[in-house]
Amino acid sequence: MKKYHLTAIGNALVDMEFKIEDNFLKACSIDKGVMTLVTEERQTELVAALEGHPGKWACGGSAANTVIAAAQFGADCFYSCKLAADETGDFYLRDLHTAGVASNADHGRGPGITGKCLVMVTPDAERTMNTFLGISEGFSIAELDSDAINASEYLYIEGYLVTSPTGRAAAIEAKRIAERAGVKTALTFSDPAMVQYFKEGLEEMVGGGVDMLFCNEAEALAWAGCGQLEEALGALSQIAKNFAVTCGADGAILFDGEGLHRVSPHPVTAVDSNGAGDMFAGALLFSLTRGDSFPNAGRLASLASARVVSSFGPRLLAEEHQEILQTVSLQQQPQAVRR
Repeated sequence: MKKYHLTAIGNALVDMEFKIEDNFLKACSIDKGVMTLVTEERQTELVAALEGHPGKWACGGSAANTVIAAAQFGADCFYSCKLAADETGDFYLRDLHTAGVASNADHGRGPGITGKCLVMVTPDAERTMNTFLGISEGFSIAELDSDAINASEYLYIEGYLVTSPTGRAAAIEAKRIAERAGVKTALTFSDPAMVQYFKEGLEEMVGGGVDMLFCNEAEALAWAGCGQLEEALGALSQIAKNFAVTCGADGAILFDGEGLHRVSPHPVTAVDSNGAGDMFAGALLFSLTRGDSFPNAGRLASLASARVVSSFGPRLLAEEHQEILQTVSLQQQPQAVRR
């Protein structure tokens, strides 16, 4: 039996989330619905402009949200990242420990500035991110914990690492370590902009293929360079043994290596889409590591992500995870989709 169900690598960012109106984005010349890398000065300027808007802080980053979700459901998890020895880094590590996740950062942090992600949520529940990577931009092979990777059932790689040469190299090396040890590899595309502007780097990270791929419909279409989801699913099957494509209000489509399964959505009033895909991945991987079928794992992931969308913030309260587990009946199978 492995020590960890899941080891993840990614950018450690303190999420600073605010509720805003669309006119704020226009006034500040911010591109809506995507992640944009910004300088610390630009981020500080925007935070000052947001004074008085409702907001909350949490340790985050895409992979961190996923590994925290898995841990809150009951998985044993490890997170490799790069934090600075500053107050923001102190906050991040405390929040990570509270969620029950071990980390390489437990063994020391260096000088610098811990990264922050400014998340702006509009009334339509769309999230727009302006990110200052800080010390996380230097995430590298040095931050990998090969013992943790070798002791895991899955290695989960955040697609955002593609924007940094050292991060991309670390992702490629982590995947090599995992494959050599027989550890399953999982990758998330993270954001449509990553596929649009960094596809060549993502192809390097994918290498000869991954065991599990996570993406949304827009990312799948961008990867395949087509306008039809059916065609995009075929392209994904060429690089992943299994995959999950989230389709917003239309639910999700899973591929278990043999066939496609449609996971029905849970109708909710959307408040904040931030973290929905991360939660879906965390819940699905948790369920798979405990031996559930892909359709049953998809049902858990669908309900969990719906709960995230219906509240403000990228994560749920710890007790909500157990409530979701009790709510989901793992015997009911979603309807299979014919190719």
